[in-house]
Amino acid sequence: MNSQAPIDQRNAKMVPYTQGYGQVDDRISDPKQALRALRRRLMLFLFVVLTTFISVAVFTFQATPVYSTSASVIMDSRDKTVIDIGSVLSGLPPESSVVDTEVQIIRSRSLAEKVVRQLNLREVPEFNPLLQEASFTDKAKAWLKGLVGSSPAPSSAAQDDQDVVEMELVVSSLLNKTGARRIATTYGIEIYASSQNPELAAQIANKIVDQYLVEQLDAKFDATRRANAWLEERLSELRAEVNAAENAVEEYRASSGLMSAGTTTLNQQQMGDLNGQLILRRAELADAEARLSTVRDLAARGVSAEVSGEALNSPVISELRRQQAEILRERADLQNRYGPLHPDIQRINNEEANIQSQISTELQRIVTSLESDVSIARQRVASLQSNLGQIRNTVNQNNQASVRLRELERSAEASRSIYEAFLARFKQTNESEGLAEADARLLSAAPVPRAPSFPKTGLNLMIGLALGLMLGVGAVVAAEALNSQISTGEEIEESFHVPFLGNFPRLVGNEKKDPRRYLINNPTSAYAESFRNLRASIMFADLDNDMKTVAITSSQPDEGKTTLTHGLGIMSAMSGTKTLIVDGDFRRKRLSETVLKEPAEKGFLECLFGECTIEEAITTDEETGLDILPLTPDRHTPRDVFGSRTFDNLMEQLEERYDLILIDTGPLLLLAETRIITSKVDQVVVVSRWLKTNRAALKQALSLLRDFRAQVAGVAINRVDTNRYHRQGYGHSGYKSYAKYYTN
Repeated sequence: MNSQAPIDQRNAKMVPYTQGYGQVDDRISDPKQALRALRRRLMLFLFVVLTTFISVAVFTFQATPVYSTSASVIMDSRDKTVIDIGSVLSGLPPESSVVDTEVQIIRSRSLAEKVVRQLNLREVPEFNPLLQEASFTDKAKAWLKGLVGSSPAPSSAAQDDQDVVEMELVVSSLLNKTGARRIATTYGIEIYASSQNPELAAQIANKIVDQYLVEQLDAKFDATRRANAWLEERLSELRAEVNAAENAVEEYRASSGLMSAGTTTLNQQQMGDLNGQLILRRAELADAEARLSTVRDLAARGVSAEVSGEALNSPVISELRRQQAEILRERADLQNRYGPLHPDIQRINNEEANIQSQISTELQRIVTSLESDVSIARQRVASLQSNLGQIRNTVNQNNQASVRLRELERSAEASRSIYEAFLARFKQTNESEGLAEADARLLSAAPVPRAPSFPKTGLNLMIGLALGLMLGVGAVVAAEALNSQISTGEEIEESFHVPFLGNFPRLVGNEKKDPRRYLINNPTSAYAESFRNLRASIMFADLDNDMKTVAITSSQPDEGKTTLTHGLGIMSAMSGTKTLIVDGDFRRKRLSETVLKEPAEKGFLECLFGECTIEEAITTDEETGLDILPLTPDRHTPRDVFGSRTFDNLMEQLEERYDLILIDTGPLLLLAETRIITSKVDQVVVVSRWLKTNRAALKQALSLLRDFRAQVAGVAINRVDTNRYHRQGYGHSGYKSYAKYYTN
């Protein structure tokens, strides 16, 4: 016993069996393992396959045949323009989204309800669940309602609700048995229907197509009628608005004096005329002032006014000047003839003075006339300016009033434009009402199906077989995945990373009753060879240290550790090794009860407490030479004897006397003293029962051994049914080749 060995040295020699605890054991990933799993679960596999196949076959042969057929329509992408006017509801553009939208319209409940009414599908039990024979569940519900109380007589409102519910059920049933889908990437739509009656299936599909085309036309007709009614009502309103607006324009024009002739108002024309007259009068005034100014300038310079233009142009002055010239010529002639004193010359001088006076008077009259002309011209200009100012004020007022007038005119023009547009649209819609066509056309009608579409017997049977095979494989995989019991050494090594110490065959009959006698009588049997292999594994587990103390334990009770401890002790003693087996299970004492023919009077506890010697406590099997340190039947102790120094001293004494000491302990998960023993021995052998030990329990047991720093030699699988083990594929295929080496 190496209880004094350093902890680090002990840990360095431990097998890393804790790795892989959380991994899922994929036992059927390898093809060979999969075949072995199928071999193990062959009955389950066959049961699932046959059950599935028979279920599908029964369903297929008992199913009511259903007939399916389909009709197809295509969205018409060609324009058919009879007259060049717009329609109220334009044609559908043949786009992908539009085609998908039309598919949804075909699948609508409103269209389905119309088909139900036209074909009277409420009277067909296939589509009306209320007409079908009540199921067992429905009968049970009705019976329970009858027990609770009688239902009241339905009222008219309840009857109406029942009719609505019945219609909803029939429509839902029809939608479940019909459908529509787009034909690949084309503009075509396939409408299909199914029914137990082939003629009814064809009628439903064709009726859906007819109703779809009719609804397209109805939609256009209804839209046109609604548009015409609305346009007519709107035209009446617009007509009244136009009349009111135009009357408002004329009334405002009259009240504001904006009477016009052509493109200008009368005031504007009058102002133009006054402007023209003012220009003329101003010119005349300037001319008169210029003539008057010329005369005055001549007078201011001392020049006679006779040289002025007005005097030169006066006929009176011209005549007087002519007369003056004649007098002057006559005076000159008289002077030359008679002299200056002649009486005729005096007369002529008087005549000249008279003419000169007349000329002066005429010149004065001309100046006065010029002044009068200037004054008159100025008055005329002033009068025209006054009138023009008044007219200008009036025009300014008219211009301000024109802003409101133009606003009224624009309003009237806008109302007139809207009215004319609506009037034109109203005439167009009236003309196009009878020209509406559906946006789709029938491509092919639904024929009456000759063969049922469901069930397809051959296909269903093939599917049933394939499904059965898949479910069978799935059942095998599930069974293997859900199998949490230990079955093979490969699982132990792969899942827990601890050595596998071998399989121990299950004994049956008389062999099971006396394993000791079987080992002694059959030393070359497979059962005996398993113990030899276990002994070799223990003895050579650590070549650097002697292996004398071995604790044999299990995770749970009834896994065969006591039988394995006894058998290992027998084979070790028969091999010449001085061997001792110790009964360390204080609770059940199975080793002492099984091995000894009579209860021991002294045993392990008595020796431990110093009440007897080792020789007095040990019992020897004379036939095999195996020594046994038993437990007395009535002796118990509450003390922790395995953790005491006394136990360590006893084990040191035993190690000096024996080559191999085997300790039969209690279940590791149940007893604390077992965990203490495993921390003090050289090796620990964990026993698991074939197809009984739970993986989680074994995992927990190995984890406890790690916590107590035990040196685990490995795990042995006990009570293996060798025939079943190899027949169901747990072992490899070569076992028959070496089975002949065993006597039994």
